[in-house]
Amino acid sequence: MSKEYSIAAYWSDGMDEDGLADWARRLRARLPAPEVSLGLVFLSPNFFPHAEQVLEILRVHAKIPLLAGCSGNGLVANSEEIESAGGLVLALYALPGAKLKGVRFSQDDVAAAEGKEYWASVTGLAAEKTNGWLAFVDPFHIDAENWLRSWNETYPAQPLFGGLASGNYPEPFTQVYLDGQVFEDGGVAIAIGGDVALAGVVSQGCTPIGEAWTLTRVENNLIRNIGNRPAYTVLSETVQKLSPEDQRKAQGNLHIGLVVNEYLEDFHRGDFLVRNLLGGDPNSGVLAVGALPRMGQTVQFQRRDAATASEDFNELLALEKKNLGDAEIFGGCLFCCNGRGKNLFGRPSHDSEMIQTHFGPTGVAGFFCNGEIGPVGDKNFLHGFTASVALFVKK
Repeated sequence: MSKEYSIAAYWSDGMDEDGLADWARRLRARLPAPEVSLGLVFLSPNFFPHAEQVLEILRVHAKIPLLAGCSGNGLVANSEEIESAGGLVLALYALPGAKLKGVRFSQDDVAAAEGKEYWASVTGLAAEKTNGWLAFVDPFHIDAENWLRSWNETYPAQPLFGGLASGNYPEPFTQVYLDGQVFEDGGVAIAIGGDVALAGVVSQGCTPIGEAWTLTRVENNLIRNIGNRPAYTVLSETVQKLSPEDQRKAQGNLHIGLVVNEYLEDFHRGDFLVRNLLGGDPNSGVLAVGALPRMGQTVQFQRRDAATASEDFNELLALEKKNLGDAEIFGGCLFCCNGRGKNLFGRPSHDSEMIQTHFGPTGVAGFFCNGEIGPVGDKNFLHGFTASVALFVKK
């Protein structure tokens, strides 16, 4: 579908300056477009000592005007997921009429964030100048939740896709890249503007169970009453109404979905922000959740396993393809949780192959994340166990 606009490839031969330069030149030659607009690069940890050198080789020999990315201990190239990778992935995108800008931000910026115009002053871009963002963030030295909260104020209803970098474990060390620079903290954001926009899906891997309810008593992250009844009782009855097989599948796999946009007439897959159920007390009837729900919010319990994750991803991709219609697609990115891949599905490349099934052949690059970023409704959130897919589309 977008073969002429994007191309991605995996390099596995270690630090070989001449070989890497030749590989980058050949990759560029395979892209029919006269100019590259954007390059995305993801490096496995064995390249940490050589990252600056690698970036310079790729920029020069693939003729990349804007290059961004981060480290990942698993990589994605087109329909292949290379888990526990020992190489790098480079994708080249030709985005006709796009206006792009890369910006770097730090925890100091997050700490100082105040007011709706704050991030516009940091990036130099007002909300009306952009259509969406990509972001690559170090998870160990930045408060990603607060960053996203303030970012959403400056750029309301603008999609932001990306992920938290991964690296060597258990060391708290990752890298983030912008052009020829290597950063060990903070983040990098790429503004997508002009004639190109971002579309995509955020698959949280769950299927709803039971019915939707209204929260009637909440304290911080504690849900006391649902529908004026003890929350634990409502959850228990929901599970008991499932078939014996689904009850078995639900053990240890229960979550809660919080509706983001209450103005919808009906709530469907993709309308809920899925968060963890941290625990419950049958005596007090309280449920503890990994979020700060609000009184009056609509919720529905969710179940997650390999089958529901596959079903959710497939349905959301199909829906997005229908929504995009004949819109031209220039390529994509996949930000995939470390907990997915063959650990979840029992085989590699489940998510990347499904993207190609719906939107291919197209160039797709990505990595396995410490947390995934993407929109639910008109707000961007940090997720877990998620596949977040960004597509470059003609505005």
